[in-house]
Amino acid sequence: MDRKRLESYAWLLVEKGINPDVGQDVVLTASFDQIEFVRMVVENCYRRGAGKVVLNWTDMPLAKIEQRYQSEERLSALEPWEKARWQYQVKKLPCRLWLDSDDPDGMAGVDMEKQSRTLAAKLRKIKPYRNAMENKHQWCIAAVPGRAWAKKVFPKLPAERAEEKLWEAILSCSRANGDPIRNWEAHNRQIHHRCKVLNAKKLVALEYRASNGTDFKVGLIPDGIFCGAAETDLSGREFNPNIPSEEIFTSPARGVAEGLLVASKPLSWQGALIEDFSIRFHRGKAVEVKARTNQKMLEKMISMDKGADYLGECALISYDSPINQSGILFYNTLFDENACCHIALGRGFDNCVADYAKYTPSELRKKGINDSMIHVDFMIGTRDLEIDGVTASGEKIAVFRKGTWCF
Repeated sequence: MDRKRLESYAWLLVEKGINPDVGQDVVLTASFDQIEFVRMVVENCYRRGAGKVVLNWTDMPLAKIEQRYQSEERLSALEPWEKARWQYQVKKLPCRLWLDSDDPDGMAGVDMEKQSRTLAAKLRKIKPYRNAMENKHQWCIAAVPGRAWAKKVFPKLPAERAEEKLWEAILSCSRANGDPIRNWEAHNRQIHHRCKVLNAKKLVALEYRASNGTDFKVGLIPDGIFCGAAETDLSGREFNPNIPSEEIFTSPARGVAEGLLVASKPLSWQGALIEDFSIRFHRGKAVEVKARTNQKMLEKMISMDKGADYLGECALISYDSPINQSGILFYNTLFDENACCHIALGRGFDNCVADYAKYTPSELRKKGINDSMIHVDFMIGTRDLEIDGVTASGEKIAVFRKGTWCF
């Protein structure tokens, strides 16, 4: 891959992704797949004025070994040094940048029961730290190719060529060709304008229908709002939490959802693929799940805590989005969720309530924002998806027809 293009992408992730203040620390999480690119990002953080860049290295093969050999007690523990690291983040509020390159099948073969129990136990211990940082710092999730991931996406190509082709797809879908900064400034303006139009309609519910069996209605929070693209934290600092991102999203009202949602793409979760699945809701809760592969994993996911089987997000994305037009199934939620409409189980977003900073976390929960230690997106968009918005008077407004926007 041409170095200048990678340098341009690295600058995009720093400048428009996390947008660090002068002197602000950065926590960068990455695997060993693209060390040279990680160095580019670190240098750009310092060029941008970061105080200190802290690297968290991850490795899925090592995580798989740990799952096999460590006891549940040790896997579930939040060690003193881990607590200190989280306490540092709560105190310093660094920017956080995660470069995802995970193998979609990287944890295949591990004991799913053990993995689910230990993950749930550890996330419960981490959750208070994350709550303390919520909406107070900038963060961004982006991607770089991993060799195993690239071979999953392009199985017929030699490993090196598959990795190069995945780089091309990542850069293209991330609007990182040409002038990435200008591309994202224009993209943010367009998304924000569409949010403004949608919020003016004052919808109280969304109704979904598709020929694959999706037939679903979800209630919206009375003073909820649709958001998308660049966000601002409580200090007014702008950042783009996902690169790429095509979505306009809101957090629905907890406990107000009825019907069936049929997934249109596989879900990669915790190193396992859940394929050909559906979820049925009653009174807002997931009461039945079916999957051709890894149904037990799906069942474990929605039982992680008391909020895991309720909804945290409804995201609207045109079926003709650049990611879907690429024709590539990425087996990666960051990309596949931005290919078409998706729904998320688990935690909702506080900033999807108008003037959310005026309310306490407890008040936001009462308004209908779901709370959970997970937030898992799954794709429901199809070429024939129809979505109607419902107003307080009962009027129905066409929002999506034939998988894309009506306005």
